[in-house]
Amino acid sequence: MIPEELPLRLILDGTALVANWRWLAHCAAAPAGAAVKADGYGLGAGDVTRRLAEAGCRDFFVATWAEADAIEALVTEGQIAVLHGVREEDMPSALASRARPVLNTPAMVARWKAAAPGRPCDVMVDTGMNRLGLSVEEACSGLLDGLRIDVLMSHLACADEVDSAMNARQRASFADVAGRIRSERRSLANSAGICIGADYGFDLVRPGLALYGGIPRAEAAGHIAPVARIEAQILQVRDVQPGQTIGYGATFTATRAMRVAILNLGYADGYLRAFAGQGKARHGDVECPLVGRVSMDLVAVDLAAADVAEGDWLEIDYRLETAARATGLSQYELLTGLGSRYQRRWIDQRA
Repeated sequence: MIPEELPLRLILDGTALVANWRWLAHCAAAPAGAAVKADGYGLGAGDVTRRLAEAGCRDFFVATWAEADAIEALVTEGQIAVLHGVREEDMPSALASRARPVLNTPAMVARWKAAAPGRPCDVMVDTGMNRLGLSVEEACSGLLDGLRIDVLMSHLACADEVDSAMNARQRASFADVAGRIRSERRSLANSAGICIGADYGFDLVRPGLALYGGIPRAEAAGHIAPVARIEAQILQVRDVQPGQTIGYGATFTATRAMRVAILNLGYADGYLRAFAGQGKARHGDVECPLVGRVSMDLVAVDLAAADVAEGDWLEIDYRLETAARATGLSQYELLTGLGSRYQRRWIDQRA
C-alpha cells in the first residue's frame, strides 16, 4: 500500500499548462496539438492529456503504441498520432487502436497500405535532420499514392539555435514537398519552431517542451509559465562542525559551524549529480545551497538562516532554463528524467 503522504512531491500547475498551450497556438497562428510522449515529458501523460483535451486540444502525439493505448480513453473528440510509426510487431496494436501511425519508411508505407487500406495515417518527411522520415525523393516518387494522409509533417533540426540558416532551408523544402503531396494538414513546428514565427505554423503545430514550462527560445520568455515545482521533505537536521565533511567522497568541507538539512531527493528521482555545487533549495526567500554530492536518494543543503526542522518541506530550485544553464543538462533531460517516486499534486484554478 502506497503511503498517503510521500516525502517527495511535484506540484503541477494545470492552469499554467493550459495557458502555455493557448499562447503557443496564438503565437503560431495555427491550431496547437500536444506532444505527450515520455509520460507527458515526465509529468504524467494522462493528467496532461485530460486537461488539454478539456481545454480544446484535439491532436496528441506519442512515441509508441503503448503510449497511445494509455491515453486513448481520454481522447474522445480528438486524434492520437504515433510518431515512431508501425513496425511489423506493432500491427495488432495498431489495427485495434484509433490512433494513426506516422509512416517513416517505405516498408511502413507498404505495411499500412496492405493491412489498412483507406484508413488515415500521417507521414513524416525528412527535410534535413536525418532522423526518422522518408527522404524527399521517396515521398515524391509516387510511393504515397493511395494513402489517406491526414498530417504530412517534418521536423526542424535547429529551431532552438539563434539565426540558423537551416530553419529557412527546411521550411522551404517542406513547403515544396507539401505542395506536391496531397494531405489534409501540414505540420512542421515544435515548441522552438513556433517561436521563430507564424510562417512556420502551417496547419498544425506540435509543441512539447514549452507546454511544460520550458523556454525553447528567448521569444518565449515572459509568456511561458512554469508548470512543475519540486518539494522535498527534511528527513534530518544535523549540526556540522568546522573541518567536518559532508557526503560521498568528502567533497565538501565545512569552514564554519553549519546546520544542514538532509532531504529526500536524489539522482534516482532525476535530480542528477550535475547539481552538486550548483543546486539550491528554498525556504520562502531564503536560499539553501546544496553541499556535497547528490546521492541516489538524498541531498544535503545548508540551512543558513532558514528556520526549519525535521519534517518540514523545502522547495527545490528547478526552474528549467536556469537549471539547464547551471548544470549543462538540457531542459528536456530535466523534465523527462523525473522519476516515479514523486507524489504528483495538480493545482487547477477554475474561473
